Amino acid sequence: MLHHITYKHSSSLHWVTFVHGAGGSSSIWYKQIREFKKHFNVLLLDLRGHGNSKPDLKSVFNDKYTFDVITNDIVEVINFQNIKKSHFVGISLGTILIRNLAEKYPERVASMVMGGAIMKLNLRSQILMKLGIIFKSVVPYLWLYKFFAFVIMPNKNHKESRLLFVREAKKLYQKEFIRWFRLTSEINPLLRFFRTVDIKIPTLYVMGEEDYLFLPSVKKMTTIHKNSELLVVENCGHVVNVEQPHFFNEKVVAYLKR
Repeated sequence: MLHHITYKHSSSLHWVTFVHGAGGSSSIWYKQIREFKKHFNVLLLDLRGHGNSKPDLKSVFNDKYTFDVITNDIVEVINFQNIKKSHFVGISLGTILIRNLAEKYPERVASMVMGGAIMKLNLRSQILMKLGIIFKSVVPYLWLYKFFAFVIMPNKNHKESRLLFVREAKKLYQKEFIRWFRLTSEINPLLRFFRTVDIKIPTLYVMGEEDYLFLPSVKKMTTIHKNSELLVVENCGHVVNVEQPHFFNEKVVAYLKR
């Protein structure tokens, strides 16, 4: 089972589950924990191969990760904790996992908060993926990861997010990185489905105005999807919860309580 931590509230019955992105860990939510546990029961988890969720014997021999497999890891944790229904807060690739979970188990999802959501890979990100596929077995994965982090978070004010993700990525094994990279290089059909289908679960997209790779597609999508709202954060890049934590916490807590 995935490594996870819970913070129980003295009176609230509502749960918030945080899902990090590829190369990160539950530690990226360190600026959220204090505020969210004042209002909700909180579940933090490390996705397989990340943080304290070290690969087990079964996954060592299982070369192929799929979004359904990773999503079921999360469901296994909420089942274990006897959480019937939760709000889900995700960042970057974590938003894809949350949306996938909502498609498969809609009765388990009260609402979704999608920070730095990935809902379409534009031409630049498609080229990045192809370069990664070519070089993934030749170039040390950390070089690739640093390069990707810089392309996604290029500005001076994105530096903290870049360093945080690179620091967490150092804990990954090369084989683990390659498995996750293969996973992210096969997401186009899934994202196309997500953009097409308006899910009936309340969804808040929280996007940095400087998230050049991913903001345009989310802007377009939220004008079509009736149950979605878009909050654009000024002077902010991809990792909104790290770059603008006070704004993120205030707006997301208010949304979830609503």
